[in-house]
Amino acid sequence: MVDILLITILLLVFILPFIFRKIEHNLELFLLVMGIIATVVSKTLSLHLLKDVFSNYLLYLVTAVVLVMGFVFNLTVSKFISVINSILGKIRIEIFVSIVILVLGLISSIITAIVATLILVEIIHLLPLKHKTKVKIAVIGCFSIGFGAALTPVGEPLSTIVVSSLNASFLYLFEILGVYIIPTIVILSLLSYFILLYERKRGYILVPVEELLTEEEAILKAEERAILELEARKDVAVRAGKIFMFIIALELLGNGFKPFIDKYVVNLGDKLLFWINVISAALDNATVAAAEITPGLAESQVKAILLSLLASGGILIQGNIPNIIASSKLEIKSKEWVRLGLPLGVILLFVFYLILFVV
Repeated sequence: MVDILLITILLLVFILPFIFRKIEHNLELFLLVMGIIATVVSKTLSLHLLKDVFSNYLLYLVTAVVLVMGFVFNLTVSKFISVINSILGKIRIEIFVSIVILVLGLISSIITAIVATLILVEIIHLLPLKHKTKVKIAVIGCFSIGFGAALTPVGEPLSTIVVSSLNASFLYLFEILGVYIIPTIVILSLLSYFILLYERKRGYILVPVEELLTEEEAILKAEERAILELEARKDVAVRAGKIFMFIIALELLGNGFKPFIDKYVVNLGDKLLFWINVISAALDNATVAAAEITPGLAESQVKAILLSLLASGGILIQGNIPNIIASSKLEIKSKEWVRLGLPLGVILLFVFYLILFVV
């Protein structure tokens, strides 16, 4: 009965945000409620669990960085616009965005996925693109950062947990995954280039950035909300609070499903486990990795688990920390994200499966 209830909760997490607009607009609260229900159903809710959740440094680090960077951007937005304006005066926007996604993906394992994502979204804010185009660039950028951050234990919690669980060296993940991840980041950057070429033909690249500096009205219309309004102090604080709630929700969901993962998922064969890991699109992939990664695994098994988790993590907003930050700051809804996140994630999964198990 418990297992059936947990499967039902997981299906609700996947489906309801796409059916009900109120849930889509209040995704953080919905996931928090689902997380609480999951821990109650699996009987993992306890004071000890709550203590662990609220003692997680990542909860406060991510919230603090988002809050501080939001205020910094609020104070330096005109200078930031000038820099973007200067760059776009020298190179085409397609090339600029492609370079940004490439560089941030490659260095995210050093500067962390959090910082890389904040840089990405602040740049996207100021690009003269329609909202639909910005969503596509954000999704591709978050995929790139999510993959790149996994190359060292500094980049994100998933890689930290894996290196710690295996008692591996600092460069272990780079050594076994670099040959897969670096080409993936390059391909993602090229994808952004060709998408923007197509969007230019459709007229989705808007006025030159210079106008954002000289006409207040143009600023108010960009992103359907003013950049200045979007980065107002109140909005910065509210977004940071939502991200705080989001992380708590994912922690509770992960812990609620951990007994189910330990019971059914961990012992599956490599090929089946590769596809089952698509659940990390809705759960915290670090939690799934913590359950599946053990010192007894062969290197090929570690590769399969991590590549499937990384590809799946970009499918939905709740799949990864970069997605959560980007969607919150750019006001991207679940339906908007999944239009590109789902096909891109599925394609990457099929490619990795062919490379790992067929070729």
